Amino acid sequence: MEVTKKKEQEAQGQEGKKPEIDPAIIEQLMKDYQRPEDLTGPGGIMEQLTKRLYERVLGAEMTHYLGYEKGQAPTADQPRENHRNGTSKKTIVSEDGKLKIEVPRDRAGEFEPQFIRKGQRRFGGFDSKIIAMYAQGMRVREIKAFLEEQYKVEVSADLISTVTDSVMEDVVEWQNRPLERMYSKEFASFGF
Repeated sequence: MEVTKKKEQEAQGQEGKKPEIDPAIIEQLMKDYQRPEDLTGPGGIMEQLTKRLYERVLGAEMTHYLGYEKGQAPTADQPRENHRNGTSKKTIVSEDGKLKIEVPRDRAGEFEPQFIRKGQRRFGGFDSKIIAMYAQGMRVREIKAFLEEQYKVEVSADLISTVTDSVMEDVVEWQNRPLERMYSKEFASFGF
């Protein structure tokens, strides 16, 4: 199976490469941008592209869930009991700051997106950054100040505590795990 897949890729000249963005598209996007803030600042091209990408993925998930494209007419052999029902606004916090997106809804309220789940407010390794800072000994107040300074995101102390508390049970379990005999003897010689 793997050999067949590799032969197909080689025949197509892909050899595992991801498609590249056409430089003309990049030039077209960049033509009206003059300063670095126009590219990476609030409302800049990166934020706009990220927003559209996230919304496009969520829209594709809705299409897959419902089984038909947006604006497609119902067919006789495929009756629809559920339909699209607009969007709802959601703000997510990522490593680049806050981003407001529109999440598609269905009339039955049963659609569960996987890319950005219901109730999810953080995206892209944000929790792992908080946990890493906490593990290095930073206090909640210090983590809060760092996130505001570096990412321009105001995060509540409660959120930071919730994230760190979510792993505390695992940490305590790991710290109290039974050690293999060879470790027990070595630590005993150190007075542990």
